[in-house]
Amino acid sequence: MHYSMQYTITAPNSLRHTAELPASKSISNRALIIHALSRGSILPENLSNCDDTEVIVNALKDNPYEINIKAAGTAMRFMTAYLAVKDGEEHVLTGTERMKHRPISVLVDALRFLGADIQYVGEEGFPPLRIKGGQLEGGLLEVPGNISSQYISALLMIAPTLKNGLTLRLTGDIISRPYIDLTLWTMREFGADAEWSDFETIVVRPKPYKERAYYIESDWSGASYWYEIMALSKDPDAEVKLTGLMDGSKQGDSSLRYIFSLLGVKTHFESKTQGVPTTVTIKHSGRCVPRLEYDFINSPDLAQTFVVTCALLNVPFHFHGLKTLKIKETDRIEALKNEMKKLGYVVKSVNDSDLIWDGERCEPNMENGIDTYEDHRMALAFAPVSCRLNDIKINNPQVVTKSYPNFWDDLRDAQFNIHI
Repeated sequence: MHYSMQYTITAPNSLRHTAELPASKSISNRALIIHALSRGSILPENLSNCDDTEVIVNALKDNPYEINIKAAGTAMRFMTAYLAVKDGEEHVLTGTERMKHRPISVLVDALRFLGADIQYVGEEGFPPLRIKGGQLEGGLLEVPGNISSQYISALLMIAPTLKNGLTLRLTGDIISRPYIDLTLWTMREFGADAEWSDFETIVVRPKPYKERAYYIESDWSGASYWYEIMALSKDPDAEVKLTGLMDGSKQGDSSLRYIFSLLGVKTHFESKTQGVPTTVTIKHSGRCVPRLEYDFINSPDLAQTFVVTCALLNVPFHFHGLKTLKIKETDRIEALKNEMKKLGYVVKSVNDSDLIWDGERCEPNMENGIDTYEDHRMALAFAPVSCRLNDIKINNPQVVTKSYPNFWDDLRDAQFNIHI
């Protein structure tokens, strides 16, 4: 994205706010694909309005020959599997220039093994894809467990439609397990017979999905930026309410409330009824660890939030399990190192999977603003820095539409000053 806009953000002195969080993108995208496979007519309620979900909604509704999913990695992976089982249809699946350089061969090879007819239109191993849908056999499939969990979720979601179901064996280390569990949970909500049979094997029987009304809870990763604002806020009596979250949520990122409890933020659920969305109130607890070590293997999307929060709180950290950050919307490891340096923090990486800050500082240089690298989470994670500095400039702030389209409006409602 060319350099087109810059926001300057100034935080309010006092913070009292109720935020209407976006619906969970992860659950929305899964529920949409499963809803389509159930051939249901009742769309899931409270769908996310983010770009990633809209491209799936539009593709399912309009069913064009060429489907452009733009920059939505989840949509690319889920739609590849979905179109492979749409008997009698042919489509070309494409996206942005960056998407054409994001690898997809692991998923394509797995689907071809199950009998899918998929061709590469351009470069071997990358989108665009030409997909002819058909009835697939299913059976036993082995895939590495350390690939993106979206590949695994894509295969699982189509499994109930396969003639023989699917036995999926994951080899080696399994990363992002909560995302796989979230997929299985959503599948079961629609009547699928799917479960782990042992530590590395998932069995899905050929039992079709059932149509049902379905309500989607709010997004825990969207909540993470309000937790970050709370952690960094200088108002000792700050209070933020977050709507539509669930205690015991299946979203992997719900673990953030435990990590933030170590950084001085306490969480209170209005109701603890299982499976019912409620309002969460967050406040300062006044207690913060001197140093933080954490393995983000199960929730890599939270890494940016915690890198920024810890450094600004002057809490040295060592974060593990970040290998997938290299292949996200941008190379998030390099992006974080570059932008933290602008704030005056020297963050180091080890083996492309660990990020470390040992307290080392450098001369800050923020006059050109924070670059967002076409990555929504860079803008979302750096905006709260305004709570500690006089202001912060964010370049290309519109990238937030990928997961949290109303973020800037929500900040304005909380009395943050945002000017162009």
